[in-house]
Amino acid sequence: MLRQFLGALGVLTALIPDWIVDVFEAIAVENPEENTVHSWFSPLIRVEGVVITLAALRDGRLYAWLMNVTGIFGAVLLFVPRLYEQIAGALVYENPESVEWNEHLTDGVRVIGAVYVLLALLDRRRRNRA
Repeated sequence: MLRQFLGALGVLTALIPDWIVDVFEAIAVENPEENTVHSWFSPLIRVEGVVITLAALRDGRLYAWLMNVTGIFGAVLLFVPRLYEQIAGALVYENPESVEWNEHLTDGVRVIGAVYVLLALLDRRRRNRA
């Protein structure tokens, strides 16, 4: 079930990366109209979507690796959520210092981190039983 969800999410990410950026900005950024997204960011998101889709379809080493990375990334988000703002700002925007983050972003990042850790642990448990 999780693999199918991730596969669908990967397909969406690969097909409509600009919409993904718009949703991210609507949720996370107070002043999206004042910031310029790097021109290479949408293609990067598209590649991420393709990798996620391929990993979900294969359910082998690539999927296990993806879930391990997801768990590690989730732990960082959970325990050091402000680091996400620094990394995302520099990765997404040409002038990251001009980004005004939503005041509730830290709480949201922590929740996403906890979900990522939980998903990775559940997948690890599934793989250990198999």
